[in-house]
Amino acid sequence: MAKKQVALVIHEGVQALDVAGPLDVFAEANAFLSKGEGYDCIVVAGQRGSLRASNGMLIGVHKTFAQAARKFHTVLVAGGPTLPNAEDDTAVSKWLRTWCKRAVRYGSICTGAFALGRAGLLDGRTVTTHWQNAAKLEADFPKARIEHDRIFLRDGALVTSAGVTAGIDLALELVSEDYGASVALSCAKRLVVVTQRQGGQSQFSPLLQPRSDPRSALGKVQAYVLSHIGEPLSVARLAQIAGTSPRSIARLFVKDLKITPHDYVEAVRLDHARNLLEATDLALKSVAFACGFGGPEQMRAAFQRRLGVSPQRYRESFRYVHRRRLVDARS
Repeated sequence: MAKKQVALVIHEGVQALDVAGPLDVFAEANAFLSKGEGYDCIVVAGQRGSLRASNGMLIGVHKTFAQAARKFHTVLVAGGPTLPNAEDDTAVSKWLRTWCKRAVRYGSICTGAFALGRAGLLDGRTVTTHWQNAAKLEADFPKARIEHDRIFLRDGALVTSAGVTAGIDLALELVSEDYGASVALSCAKRLVVVTQRQGGQSQFSPLLQPRSDPRSALGKVQAYVLSHIGEPLSVARLAQIAGTSPRSIARLFVKDLKITPHDYVEAVRLDHARNLLEATDLALKSVAFACGFGGPEQMRAAFQRRLGVSPQRYRESFRYVHRRRLVDARS
């Protein structure tokens, strides 16, 4: 069985982990496979030599686009902080249009989705990217369907992932598809990561929207919600705080924050609940009431609906991480 040829496209200012994460997964997979199996990976860019990553690291380029003009099993595009606002690089787009379509599968890590979009490869497809850039991706490429809260997803031959370390999750999934779950699990153990994270990327991001002007009606409501999260917070109550009608406050939320009042309140409740689950030993019932859910079942339903994970599983997954950070900070 021939090795699978993988091309990873990079650019100046690329996120180093978008490159190193998937490449390390594929390299680890090779160690658990026979000599004729596994992956041959090359880094492709517009020029030979090396490119500087966003963290200052120099990353070597194996082949230029002209030198890599051939069919690959897998083509992936790495992201970077500046990529969402970059101009279309015609050389990148041309190479992607030609060789992604000939690959068995192709896709992006993090904001690499913007490069695919500029090459016209996202139209009519369901994709994801880093949660901070999902709204811009949606605005820039309205013909694509953007999932804001996925670690990674597949739409036919197209695979996309969320931010930075999600490229590791995606690569592990690809290894599992190619060589089975046991090989992917062996890679994950070597890299000390989980093979499949519970929940979506909302669990790693602040759910609160940026505050509006505190003197405005919306700003007053946001400030009140943040400091009175345990209280009943109906739309009528929010309107009373703002000094407007329920219809007006609902319109303001949708217009300025792109979210309904109900969803905003629930997001704040979830954010508070996540912090309490990570940092305290409070019982689930106490957390639920402290955050205004009314009871543990309502809180569980909200966690499952928005994060795809139960409060108990969330605590089990992230409690250790929080404690480890506290120990590191004190040492």
